[in-house]
This record gives sequence, structure tokens and C-alpha cells, in this order.
Amino acid sequence: MKLVYCLLFAIYCSLLLSGCSVEKEKTYRQTERVMGTTMTVTVVSPSERKAKDAVEAAFAEVKRLDKLLSHFSQDSELSAINRASGVNPVKVSPETLEVIKKAVDIARLTGGAFDPTIGPVVKLWDFKLKTIPAKKEIKNALALVDYRKVRINESASEIFLEKRGMELNLGGIAKGYAADRAVEAIKAKGIEAALVAIAGDIKGFGLNHGGIPWKVGIQNPRPVENSAGSQIPKDQEMLTTPSAGDIMASFDLKDRAVSTSGDYQRFFVKEGERYHHILNPETGQPAKGLISVTVIASDGYMADALSTGVFVLGPERGIKLLESLGLGGIIVDSNNKISIIGDIISSEAL
Repeated sequence: MKLVYCLLFAIYCSLLLSGCSVEKEKTYRQTERVMGTTMTVTVVSPSERKAKDAVEAAFAEVKRLDKLLSHFSQDSELSAINRASGVNPVKVSPETLEVIKKAVDIARLTGGAFDPTIGPVVKLWDFKLKTIPAKKEIKNALALVDYRKVRINESASEIFLEKRGMELNLGGIAKGYAADRAVEAIKAKGIEAALVAIAGDIKGFGLNHGGIPWKVGIQNPRPVENSAGSQIPKDQEMLTTPSAGDIMASFDLKDRAVSTSGDYQRFFVKEGERYHHILNPETGQPAKGLISVTVIASDGYMADALSTGVFVLGPERGIKLLESLGLGGIIVDSNNKISIIGDIISSEAL
């Protein structure tokens, strides 16, 4: 499960390089807090009014989706599905049906390494209080994790969780899906180039200001020092945007999406062991073997969910899956060995 609390990518926009007022007027950027994290929309347009309309449409769409898909809000459709688990099907909107169907499809694709029914296990782990659940608690929760018990009735637009106590958690796919929808909302306003970043889930289309590709940087999962030059405490969560010195690699992003899952995003250390938020649906424990996975795909939902699924699968099976799908990626294992899948690096290579 991917709960992103910081911007995992440094986005280098030509706004920073603009030298005259005419150029600055062509790029519009806005940041807001949505889906429990930071969302930034950058739009390139000769029309300020058209750009602002597009930016507003993107944020409105993501906020609308959050009301449907949030597992924090008791009023969301997702919460209604969870409350009715083992009791009755719940009629949902086309968007909720679509994202759950996609989540189950990717669960099947990864053999359950990504599983949207991991909700009961996620609830056991408190990374703020740094508590480790008891083995019995995890065992009981794992009995409720099985994507094959999600019944999707497309004709009736209904979702049913077969077993009482099952819970969907879409944290590993919702932001990528929302980025996809935000991009569509922007395109509907006649915009030909934009970049949407919802925490570490990023999707771009067209060319950046000046006709150059959007450039995205991947955070180093083990930066030696923080921006102040002092050592980062082992039990400190990474809650800030990485500095330029923390960027491991960068590449061009055009008409694609990228997502990263890392064990540095939210974690605590106890007795020398790191406990992070990317949980293995089979064990109920933090996944082992990798420390960072970046996936590049045409769709944000796919990149988002697969970055989690590959992290759980581990290096060998994860690489094989990405290669079989023809997707690009960067995988860093627990020994800091870096594997590059596909031809994705265009500058500042690893």
C-alpha cells in the first residue's frame, strides 16, 4: 500500500529559467492540498483565462474523485462498500466502478502482490505511533485479504465484498487514477501541454515551455545528508520535497505517467529494523528486498499500482513483470543495486 506523504519527484519546470515577462505569462502553475497530499498542476497556454480554467477543472475533478474514493471519509462510496462487506452489494458511480475494476485487474496481473483488499492489514499499522501489530492480529486481518472475493457487477454498477470485515483501500492506485482524470479534464479545456503531479504520481502531455520535454527527477532512496547538511535521523519520516542533491536520475516525460514507491516515504526504525508502509498482502509485513521502484506507463493508474506491486514482488519477479508488459522502470534493491528496465533515462543517468 502506498501512502505518499512527500513529493517524491523534483519537477524541473522552465518557469525557473524564464527570463522575460512574455515567457512567464505562457506557463501557469498552481499547488493545492488534495487527497491528503500535495497536488501541483502546470499548464502551458498562450491564454491566461484558458489556462486558469484548465487548472481549476483539474483540481475540481480530483476533489470530486476524492469524495468517492477516500477511505478516510465515512461519506465516500468506498466507505459504503466496506461497511456493507459480507452483507449486500453497493451501487456506485461509474468512476468508482472503473477504478475498482482496474485495481482488481492489476491484482490479478501481479498475482496478488498488489491487492486492493489489504485494508484490514493497513489499519493495524500505525506509523506515527511506531507500533508493530501482534502476529495474531496480522493473521486475523490476512484472512480478510483476497481480491478474488471482490464481486463487480458492471451492468448494475455494483460492488460487493464477499466476506464480512473485508475492506478496500485504494491508496495504491487512486492518485494515479486521479492524475489520469485530471489530465483529461485539462485536455477538455483545449490545453495542449500540461503536467499533473499528485505527490509522487505524475502525468504529463505535450511539451513544456519553450518546446522542451517535461523533465522529472527520481529521488535517491538513501540520501546521505539533508538539505541543511546534517545527517538524517534513522527514525525520521521523509516529509519534505527532496533537494536537487537528492535526485538519483532524471528523464523526459511526454504523454506518459510515472510513479515511485519507496521504503523511505513513511517508515520507522525499531531495534535496528526499518518498518515501512508498503505491505506484503501475503505476510501482512513490510515488503522486503527492494527500497525503491519507479514505473513508467501510459496511464497513471497503471504506474501507481505497479510500482507497489513490483515492490512487493521483489527484484527478479518485478523486473520480469515489467519486461513482459513492455514498461520502463528503475528498481533499487536493498543492497543499493540499480536495475533499469527499458530505455528511459535521457539525462543525468544513474
